[in-house]
Amino acid sequence: MNIPYPGESTDAILGQEFLTWLWYQSDTAPGAFTDSQGAPFSVSMEQRIVVQGGEGEARETASVSGSLSPLREARFGLGTGKKVSRALIRLEKDELAFQLSLKAEDFSLNSLKTPKLDKSDSDEEPDALLLEKFYLMEVCTGLLDALYARFLHVRLSADWPKEVADMRQWMTRTE
Repeated sequence: MNIPYPGESTDAILGQEFLTWLWYQSDTAPGAFTDSQGAPFSVSMEQRIVVQGGEGEARETASVSGSLSPLREARFGLGTGKKVSRALIRLEKDELAFQLSLKAEDFSLNSLKTPKLDKSDSDEEPDALLLEKFYLMEVCTGLLDALYARFLHVRLSADWPKEVADMRQWMTRTE
């Protein structure tokens, strides 16, 4: 159990653990996720990850980005005790693909990109595009909810120490 640093919330720690676990899971089993109805979807970490470690004035942050990058430097940071504080995530379910940035400290979503909308139908029903966009946002947040529920299930189980050991092994793996 991690104890928060002064000024650091339990939400931030859980958020960092969640994003770190999600990166591990997406790297080792990207298509092994299911939504609340049991439908499969995939997760991948995209081009940009921020890791942080330390406390107060000694807090260190490393941001790694790059097209088709294996993000080795960020994973090396994990091996030195840093945790993911922000990540660019891609979710794919059926023909739908979403891309978003998620912050660990408050679980805020930034730059959510949904699938493109078919604007040809908007002439008949002016609210159709707005409703479709809301629907897509709801699908995306539902997938995130399913991911977080799975994380909490593992995090609160007796299997968490083994998961942490597996994650540590993954962090130190060189490719």
